[in-house]
Amino acid sequence: MRALRPTLGRPFASLALPNYRRYFVGQIVSLSGTWMQTVGELWLVLSLTGNPLAVGVTTALQFTPMLLFGAWGGVIADRLDKRRLLMFTQAAMALPALTLWLLAGSGVVQPWMIFVLVFARGAVNAVDNPARQAFLVELVSSARLVNAVGLNSALVQVARVAGPALAGLTIATVGVADCFLVNAASFAAMIVALRRMDTSQLHTSEPAPRKSGQLRSALRYVWATPGLLIPLALMGVVGTLSYNFQTLMPLLARFTFHGHAGTYAALTTSMGIGALLGALVASTRREVGPKLLVVSAVAFGGGLLLAAAAPTLDTEAVSLALTGAASVTFASSVNSSLQLRVRPSMRGRVMALYSVVFLGSNPIGGPLMGWISGAAGPRAGLLLGAGGAIAGGLVARIAFARMPDTATGEHRIAQIHGSDQARRRAPAAAQPPRRVRDHAPTATPSRPRA
Repeated sequence: MRALRPTLGRPFASLALPNYRRYFVGQIVSLSGTWMQTVGELWLVLSLTGNPLAVGVTTALQFTPMLLFGAWGGVIADRLDKRRLLMFTQAAMALPALTLWLLAGSGVVQPWMIFVLVFARGAVNAVDNPARQAFLVELVSSARLVNAVGLNSALVQVARVAGPALAGLTIATVGVADCFLVNAASFAAMIVALRRMDTSQLHTSEPAPRKSGQLRSALRYVWATPGLLIPLALMGVVGTLSYNFQTLMPLLARFTFHGHAGTYAALTTSMGIGALLGALVASTRREVGPKLLVVSAVAFGGGLLLAAAAPTLDTEAVSLALTGAASVTFASSVNSSLQLRVRPSMRGRVMALYSVVFLGSNPIGGPLMGWISGAAGPRAGLLLGAGGAIAGGLVARIAFARMPDTATGEHRIAQIHGSDQARRRAPAAAQPPRRVRDHAPTATPSRPRA
């Protein structure tokens, strides 16, 4: 598998594009509000129940819709104009936030109400997230995609730092309910950014036609393409066992270090700072290859081992910063590798599968970590995550070594996913396998794809 080399190597190159700048600013505001809401939800559930498992259930409910419906969210993203779809989903996600603000502010909120609203927000996100992933290449084209994915990871980490910090301050001063009001208002920034974009500068692809079997077609396509299948499988393992910080962070703060909301915010902020630095480094890379995926997965596991062994709050903060840098390097590398190798007509569905294995695995990992933390302490959850990341990385190394070269992989794709019309015109035996024209290149394209 050849390394992919489609970026300019400068950390802020994509910000030269006006559309991406608007998207970047809108996302920072919107995601910061989402992090405020997430912190507020988990802290409110923990305050109402005092039960670590309830925290895990809350996290699971947020991502269960992604697990159940996320793949169909990718089908929708491939069929519709992604910019208009995102304007709708961003507006829809404000409704659960407003409802929770009213319930929490009036003092009548109960855990089951939080569970229902968290699930509702997750249901909208099952469409919003695949659309946002697929929309990124329309903003910048393949030539800047690695840089844009790195910057996108950086803005997520800025939001991860700003959101919990603002949530901790809000909870400590005016109460948890206002976290939800701020989040509801934050979606306006993203809607305005999307409306103000110059659509003539978007690198849009032809929408997929409406027909049956499109999800099955995407699954067959991934199965026939090792360059997509191995990173997705690796993310599935690591996503299930290692990316459970929303469950583990409040438990570490409350039960391991006997802290409060400020402790929780401090741990989350430390990890966010490390992840931000890792994302900025990732945005300067000129290539994404198997070695980076394997090394970053193993490094992620090593960071979790340090966090599990950290004896004090200060050493825990340092360990989480290192973990954050490795985790975002791994996630952005998988994302870039998939985006650069997928066909444009399949991008929404393949990135939906990425969202399913990354975010949709939380309904499995969240309750598991809540149960383990309740039985053996939060450090045990970190140890399990470390083992999953290290073992996954080593197995992926073996799989990459056995993977056929790019040409062979493309030959298999053409055989399985060639033109349906060509198949109908002549028997398969009479049709020589041909290269699929809209398959994503592994080298820098000479011009943006329309």
